[in-house]
Amino acid sequence: MTHTYHTRYIWTISSVAALGGLLFGYDWVVIGGAKPFYERFFQLSTEQQVGWANSCALLGCLLGSIAAGALSERLGRKKLLILSAFLFAISSVLTGWAMSFPSFVTWRIVGGVAIGMASNVSPMYIAEVSPEQWRGRLVSLNQLTIVAGILSAQIVNWLIAQPVAGGATPEMIRRSWNGQSGWRWMFTAVAVPSVVFFVSAFFVPESPRWLIKRGRSESARRILARIGGAPYAESALAAICRSIGSESRVRAAEVLAPGMRRILATGIALAVLQQWSGINVIFNYAEEIYRGAGYGVSGILFNIVITGAINLAFTFVAMGLVDRVGRRALMLAGCAGIALSHGLLGLAYRSGLKGLPVLMLTLCTIGCYAMSLAPVTWVLISEIFPNRVRGPAVSIAVSALWIACFVLTFTFPLLNGALGPAGAFWFYAATCFAGFWFVKLRVPETKGRSLEQIESELGL
Repeated sequence: MTHTYHTRYIWTISSVAALGGLLFGYDWVVIGGAKPFYERFFQLSTEQQVGWANSCALLGCLLGSIAAGALSERLGRKKLLILSAFLFAISSVLTGWAMSFPSFVTWRIVGGVAIGMASNVSPMYIAEVSPEQWRGRLVSLNQLTIVAGILSAQIVNWLIAQPVAGGATPEMIRRSWNGQSGWRWMFTAVAVPSVVFFVSAFFVPESPRWLIKRGRSESARRILARIGGAPYAESALAAICRSIGSESRVRAAEVLAPGMRRILATGIALAVLQQWSGINVIFNYAEEIYRGAGYGVSGILFNIVITGAINLAFTFVAMGLVDRVGRRALMLAGCAGIALSHGLLGLAYRSGLKGLPVLMLTLCTIGCYAMSLAPVTWVLISEIFPNRVRGPAVSIAVSALWIACFVLTFTFPLLNGALGPAGAFWFYAATCFAGFWFVKLRVPETKGRSLEQIESELGL
């Protein structure tokens, strides 16, 4: 049966949920531009301090993701969207105006909790309110807002850093307006969209699939009718009820049942692959990468803006292709492209090339990532788990993602010191090559199928 979907309504509620992605992206990347300034302000002097400042938010991401699994089942998806918006708002201001390094770390961790919740709930909510024909591009909308947040942070960082461009010494940077106050506004700026997200989240409906799990079928029917009309509501309601069954409480044994363990392992592996592709090293340690390629402070921050623009452009490519060519094809192309780009980037460093070659290879890597692993991993994680256990299963997969990201971010300075940039990027190339074969052998195609059809086809 062909249904007439209410396009404006679907895109509106999905866009509100995707604001969590915007804040995620900004808060995630702003640390890179602020790094030259807060390191001087707090006088960080060891690799461990530098690594901890860059990676401490990831501890919060892990805590937020773990908490989201239980809270999304108990409180619903909508309330967690509201809570994450609130945490984004307070943490951005208090991180920016922290007067000591321990206070800075504490509020970065709270911001990480907000990121962990949003990264868990926003794509899951969008997947649960989306018709199957649009689900790929709508969940990818969350990635688009992440990328828009990343680009916004990069532009803000570049503009604020301009007054000290041109070879300033570390002491000059520390004593400048940027070194004392400017970097604080890099963090504080995210408070404005946080408030917009907080207010808007009160006006979106609860996920109909969560409502049915809680025995509120009539409320779910009304929301489904707003999405696709009465016939769509009846057919979707029946399919969801068959999938969920009569018991609303999720038991741990269900999440770890033999059939589920296989799908859970796939979700965890995809999450780890997305991080160990090495892209977040480029975002979080862009200063070191581009400085090693011969760029000054101004050139570094301008190149970071260029990477953000490429990231945004290729995310649009992913949104146009994900529901047409499918998830598997994009993931395979992305793994192969990133592996090749990393391999060539390693050769560039080994050969002593600087400047434009490094920038171009970095942009190729980001373009491949933006049209594949970046959005499609979130799409697959939000799709492959059954209705009954989606909340805790997504939480486990996303928690694995943040653990992998923490390890990646914390170890890069050590890996870079031990192997050099060439060896580090060759290591990430090998990871992507292994990921290509994993996707080819283990990842199902899910395009054009309802969440209930995917569940049935996977034998769950």
